[in-house]
Amino acid sequence: MAKFQRKDKGKRPGISTASLPDIVFMLLFFFMVSTTMREVTINVMQRLPAATEVRKLERKSLVSYIYIGQPRSAFQRLLGTEPRIQLNDQFATTDDIFAFIASEREARDESEIPFMRTSLKVDNEVRMGIVDDVKQALRRANALNINYSTLTVENIFD
Repeated sequence: MAKFQRKDKGKRPGISTASLPDIVFMLLFFFMVSTTMREVTINVMQRLPAATEVRKLERKSLVSYIYIGQPRSAFQRLLGTEPRIQLNDQFATTDDIFAFIASEREARDESEIPFMRTSLKVDNEVRMGIVDDVKQALRRANALNINYSTLTVENIFD
């Protein structure tokens, strides 16, 4: 009687990698679409104060941020340790706030301008003098919707 043997005994077919580029590109496109890039590099220290009565903003796309605090250690040699105002990625003075608000309004649709809001992100240790100066400059620019960014009390103890 004859014996039948397999020719490819012990050999397995290779794994097809034809679909691997498709999977890689699907993941790449997913992360490109779902990831948001940081818009502003914060160059001042930000230890926000705590509050108990906090509301979330509805449309964050209509919010312009003004950061106030001590410059980070990389900038302290050049600017000192006095609190500074940061508009977008640059340090500024209260005289620059009017132009900043005007440019923010120009970037928006005319129907959205009444709903624009200015959010002050002020360090916990900053004195109110510079904050009051910023608020006066915002009044001159007719930017009257102002809020203060804070942490909730629950977030502090977590």
